[in-house]
Amino acid sequence: MTDWHNGTTPGQQEDESSAQERSECVLAYIPVIYYSTLLCVGVPVNILTLVALYRLAVRTQKALYVYLLALTGSDILSQLFIIFVGFLLETAVFHRDVPVLLLRSVSMMEFSANHASIWATVPLTVDRYVALCHPLLHRQISYPARARRIIAVVLTLALASGVPFFWWSDMWRVSHAPNSLDTALIWTHVTIIYFLPCCIFLVLNSLIILRLQKRQRQQMCQDESGQQLAVPSKLGKTTAMLLAVTSVFAVLWAPRTGVVLYHLYVSSVHSDWRVHLAYDLANMLAMLNTAVNFFLYCFVSKPFRGAVRDVLLFRGAHLHPRHPLNHQHNAANASTSSISSSKRSQREVTPLSPKRADIKI
Repeated sequence: MTDWHNGTTPGQQEDESSAQERSECVLAYIPVIYYSTLLCVGVPVNILTLVALYRLAVRTQKALYVYLLALTGSDILSQLFIIFVGFLLETAVFHRDVPVLLLRSVSMMEFSANHASIWATVPLTVDRYVALCHPLLHRQISYPARARRIIAVVLTLALASGVPFFWWSDMWRVSHAPNSLDTALIWTHVTIIYFLPCCIFLVLNSLIILRLQKRQRQQMCQDESGQQLAVPSKLGKTTAMLLAVTSVFAVLWAPRTGVVLYHLYVSSVHSDWRVHLAYDLANMLAMLNTAVNFFLYCFVSKPFRGAVRDVLLFRGAHLHPRHPLNHQHNAANASTSSISSSKRSQREVTPLSPKRADIKI
């Protein structure tokens, strides 16, 4: 980001003409301060989020918190690989003067963590869509064990999708125009991190909103006819949380996607200081997305605020599920029904005393 050695290969000196054509970073050390602050705030906040979500997942046995746990863990990995290793260590400390194999390997891990952070939100969106539009199906297919298997598949695919970016070119330091490999990698990148997930979010969130509007109209009709339609408020809060997370992602990642495509077709980051500045600011906005979910959860979810309060006050968590197992529940119901039926039969057989008869009458 700052005006350091700008060689394509670490340790290799640039020629004089390339150094003169290279764009300067007008932000100077502001990115270093920004990313250091973001790392110092974001990692502890995400760890706190991880502990609170784990308590809620154990307590409620809901697949929702499993997806949120995966999203938070992926955000922590993104902060560690992209901000700490990729920017602060490689760029700010070592000035990219490290072996090429290490640079490319870290770049591959950065993209993998980035893809995992974004795509962990997709199964959460699908889960909320099924819960609202197909509630009976949701009760059958949505449970923590299945959610963990889905997250394992998503993380494996995210790790595999980062392998091609081993050959990603450093936009700040590569002076030549993007070639066919750069074009393919850039389009693959923006499709994986923005266009494809945003299309999924847009379609499913639109269907969720239409479903909620339809349910609200049905409730109004039922209220006018004197009946009430039970609509769980918890679904509304969960949907609000989902819409907030996906909307913030779409807003914060849009500038970076636009600047990357502008670099590909119009003007290079290496040669134009204005594109360089826009790319720096866009990256700063995009990385902010890894630290804002905690505040969104606190704003929307009362159970999450309670779990965070318990963690901060070192209160013990109830680590047993709120609902018992099905067979225990059925057995309890059977025993309760048998006791109540025996009590009813005893009351029918036993005659009432005169005093009780007077009270009964």
